[in-house]
Amino acid sequence: MKKISIIVPAYNEDKVLNMFYAEIKKVLDEIKNRYDYELIFIDDGSVDNTLEILKDKQKQNSKINIISFSRNFGKEAGIYAGLSNVTGDLALVIDADLQNDPKIILEMLEYIEEGYDTVTTIRNRKHEPKIKSFLATIFYRLMKGANSGNIQEGSQDFRMMTRQVVEAILELKEYNRFSKGIFSWVGFKTKYIEVENRKRAAGKTKWNFRGLIKYAIEGITSFTVKPLRIATVSGAVISVLSLILAIQIIMQTLIYGKDMPGYASTITSVLFIGGIQLVTIGILSEYVGKIYLEIKDRPKYIVKEKILGEKQNEENSK
Repeated sequence: MKKISIIVPAYNEDKVLNMFYAEIKKVLDEIKNRYDYELIFIDDGSVDNTLEILKDKQKQNSKINIISFSRNFGKEAGIYAGLSNVTGDLALVIDADLQNDPKIILEMLEYIEEGYDTVTTIRNRKHEPKIKSFLATIFYRLMKGANSGNIQEGSQDFRMMTRQVVEAILELKEYNRFSKGIFSWVGFKTKYIEVENRKRAAGKTKWNFRGLIKYAIEGITSFTVKPLRIATVSGAVISVLSLILAIQIIMQTLIYGKDMPGYASTITSVLFIGGIQLVTIGILSEYVGKIYLEIKDRPKYIVKEKILGEKQNEENSK
């Protein structure tokens, strides 16, 4: 019997965990005759009752394993920690807030059995705010074809993978991780399932507009050098335009004599070029910062407490 390792990153999810467990348990009960499973909950430094609830659930179910971080390291670290600890033939990443419908797991398994290596979901943006959809489109266009595989617009971290795919992902050891890009970069035969947006079952979202912008910048600078190329091209275009303008001024002076330069056009040009320079310096700073963090070679996360279920302890002792 094959085994599925289900990775659930959780940060301050005490209001939804009971509902999540009840929903995913229904799905797991449907496939119990075909698949064994383990639930790997990653407590990402929660400051509410998340860890206490998980410990209570583990008393009820020996197939639950808990990895609790010393502080909040972020979802990327949680996903990496989960993948590093899977023991199953398949691995599944799913959020605890029930925005990922556990019932889709059944459909994912069908495609895996057909021969796909990865099955993932694509969010339907029909009911999303227009500004959010617009910015998301720009983000994915920047990422697409930027030496980062083929990242599908609206793709989610909610996905099922074979053990071979998991091992390939773990080969990428970088500190600044962008899972969507990594999942795409490793390749393999992938099936995309379109799903509708779902609201959180309970609790508050951890993603505000500022957080999403920061996440986008992190993703772009962690996984593509396209902004540097854009800055290079912009600099080259401005240099050519400046040369043409200089030639025009020289020709006008030779033909018509001296002319009093316009204050407004001068200030505009200086501010424009200065702005481009500052933006370029900012882009370079982002990449230098990434290099700085990579060179430090700090751990991606620190485990405060690792509580394995009895089932896992039995397997480790064999």
